[in-house]
Amino acid sequence: MKKTIIYIGAALALIAIVIFQLKSNKETTVKRVYQYNKEQPVNVQTLKLKFENIKNDISHSGTFEANKETKLSSDIQGKINSVLVDVGSIVKKGEPLIQLDNSLLKLQLQTVEIQIEGLKADVKRYTVLAKADAIQGVQLEKTELALKSAKVQKATLLEQINKTTILAPFGGIITAKLTEEGAFAAPGIPLLQITNISLLKFTINVPEQELNKFKIDQLYDFTADAYPETILSGKIFMTGSKANMANSFPVQFLINNTADLKIKSGMFGKVQVKNDSKNTYIIIPASSIIGTNIQPQVYKVKDNKAVIQNITISSRFQNKIVVSSGLNDGDIIITNGFVNLFEGANVSISN
Repeated sequence: MKKTIIYIGAALALIAIVIFQLKSNKETTVKRVYQYNKEQPVNVQTLKLKFENIKNDISHSGTFEANKETKLSSDIQGKINSVLVDVGSIVKKGEPLIQLDNSLLKLQLQTVEIQIEGLKADVKRYTVLAKADAIQGVQLEKTELALKSAKVQKATLLEQINKTTILAPFGGIITAKLTEEGAFAAPGIPLLQITNISLLKFTINVPEQELNKFKIDQLYDFTADAYPETILSGKIFMTGSKANMANSFPVQFLINNTADLKIKSGMFGKVQVKNDSKNTYIIIPASSIIGTNIQPQVYKVKDNKAVIQNITISSRFQNKIVVSSGLNDGDIIITNGFVNLFEGANVSISN
């Protein structure tokens, strides 16, 4: 009995020592970890806003796209005898691209042509006999109908033979080769992709306040980010009738590419809009923006605290943002010092 009590006492003592050691280790770890004081002011740089005139032309970013692009497939089934082009080939409208096997169709055509020759001869013979009342007129009529039917079969076969040669629907560049000789073609299965970039589409998204700057039939200048020294010109051909989630409207332009087709589909670029307005705007540095593209935000300073403010972006130029709503003359926004900054944080200004 005494031994049992001794064992229980030793076990309890050991447990107490372990608990004490764990608590001591936790306290030591907590002391080593840096505890940020959220009440401590965050050192930031700010900018007091005022209405300004935009002295620079405004640019809108967008993407160049091919005006025409399609995947070609066959209208009929058949084995592919030859692919006459490769990726990068420049083709003209109506140029043969793929040849399907049409040997069986040509044999069927020969059979029908022989039938037509025989039926034509029968019609001539029966016509003479019918005039002499040697045969009934109905026999001549049946032969004439058979001749018409054979001619329809011939026209059908000729159309099918024509479709065994796949032609370019428009001039352009082969941008994808999706089949090879010996493969089987069938309706709906893409075989080639052809792209025309001699005429380009350029799409931008414009806030509703800026739509009045874009007018049909007016020429605009464009540059590609990859070739900023190359100036292109184009006109608007479509303005969207429905806004996206950011309350902007798509505007599309048609642009003539360079003679050497230097601008490719998918390249980024800019359209320049001349600023002849004397209106003033709230303009802020692009680096002060937080949030997302759909909902841009800034930090305002109010009563020495950081407050998140939703804004609407009107346009961009260089590293500046034109704000159409959310900020007013005299507001103070934070432009630097975002580390450790949060909604409601105390701030100290060091301009």
